[in-house]
Amino acid sequence: MPNRRLPVSKIKEILRLRFAAGLSERKIARSCNTTRKTVSEYLTRAAEAGLSWTEASLLSEEKLHELLFPPSPPAQSSRPLPDWSYIRKEAARPGVTLLLLWEEYRAVHPDGYGRTQFYTRYRAWCSDLEPVMRIEHKAGDKVFVDYSGQKVSVVNPKTGEVREAELFVGALGASSYTFAEATWTQTLPDWIGSHVRMLAFFGGVPRLIVPDNLKSGVTKACFYEPGINDTYARMAEHYGVAVLPTRVREPKDKAKVESAVGFAQRRILARLRNRTFFSLGELNEAIAELLIELNDRPFQKLEGSRRSMFEELERDTLSPLPRTAYVYREWKKARAGVDYHVSVEKHFYSVPFTYIKRQLDVCLTSTTVEIFASGERIASHRRSWKRGRYTTVLAHMPKSHQQYAQWSPQRIIRWASKIGPSAGELVENLIATYQHPEHGYRAALGIMRLAKTYSDERLEAACHRALAIGTCRYRSVKSILEKGLDQMPLPETNRERAPLAHANIRGADYYR
Repeated sequence: MPNRRLPVSKIKEILRLRFAAGLSERKIARSCNTTRKTVSEYLTRAAEAGLSWTEASLLSEEKLHELLFPPSPPAQSSRPLPDWSYIRKEAARPGVTLLLLWEEYRAVHPDGYGRTQFYTRYRAWCSDLEPVMRIEHKAGDKVFVDYSGQKVSVVNPKTGEVREAELFVGALGASSYTFAEATWTQTLPDWIGSHVRMLAFFGGVPRLIVPDNLKSGVTKACFYEPGINDTYARMAEHYGVAVLPTRVREPKDKAKVESAVGFAQRRILARLRNRTFFSLGELNEAIAELLIELNDRPFQKLEGSRRSMFEELERDTLSPLPRTAYVYREWKKARAGVDYHVSVEKHFYSVPFTYIKRQLDVCLTSTTVEIFASGERIASHRRSWKRGRYTTVLAHMPKSHQQYAQWSPQRIIRWASKIGPSAGELVENLIATYQHPEHGYRAALGIMRLAKTYSDERLEAACHRALAIGTCRYRSVKSILEKGLDQMPLPETNRERAPLAHANIRGADYYR
């Protein structure tokens, strides 16, 4: 056989130049930029196949190669052939190696294949398996997880709005036992939730979770030091499992899950393509039904199915589930402001006043907000979804602000008054609108920081205009500056300052 196969176009050109143009092998080799030996080899193979130029010109690439390179007849051997399906199943068991299996084979068949032939023939047999089964994994070792790129439409029955749902897929390494479910997004809450439900579906925990480098779970894609999202890492710790992302640009690492994803698309999504779903729950019920059929479907080249191999080989190798399922928690960093509150999704939660200006860890669930300092919980609140509001525990407030006089209302008002009288008056009124003056510190400091961007003169003019139109909010002052309204004359109707009406306002002399 030639060292390398030539393109079909060049093979046909060799045959044309020989049979139609009558050139010598040497001239054909020069014309086709190849060696004389290669030309001779192809001409010999064409003669053995009985091919003429006319016949060869009409053949497809596949058919021409089939005629020129017919498969070799299978070698006849009197040696007993191992049961490769059994060998592969046993090789997946923890601690079992091919060397051990060969030794067992030779113990039964002393005249059987040597170790090298045994390994070679086994790997050749494995190469004929479907891609999802080719790479060997030990039972209970890994589960591969990813999202399908193909989505499913769900129709809102009230509005008719169509929303696309994602398909999460997980496959165990040794048995290819597969889990799948639909979620609305690929964001962290859905990503973690799918893992929790997947492990419950398997009834146990493998040693490793192998995700693709999805941003929800992996913060930094690196072979040597992959960065795992903190929430994802805490979930893994809860289940006693390690997370090992796939290597970048290494398709072998993802072969198992990519094949499982493709199989799920063909056996699940393709069969649902003509159905209309009106809720995510309804869609997942349909997926669950087809998932049973997928896992029970017999292998093409192996005995049994994904389910039977899981039951026989992998179930007992999984670690037990913890007593309680993981509750989704999201971890964030936050710094306590001078008002001893931390901002979490635009809502403000109190911490003990001694933690002013400290960087803290915040743990979020769907119902609670917990705040930690150096691993110790210092505050716990019911979660609120109201933006711009405050949740304050009275015990977190200082009994006396004298030791923190630098952050007293008087000090902040005097600081604002250095910008101008209107700025001082506006900050005073702003602080007075809050039930607890400390709640107004953050907004007051925000207003004063606008001077760094727009200058003291412009900020003073903006505060004057805000007072004239009857507002003392940070957003109003910022909007006036952004739109340049501070540089425009006030309308006649606003020449006289509008009164600031608010139930909590104490009066101009409250802090004097």
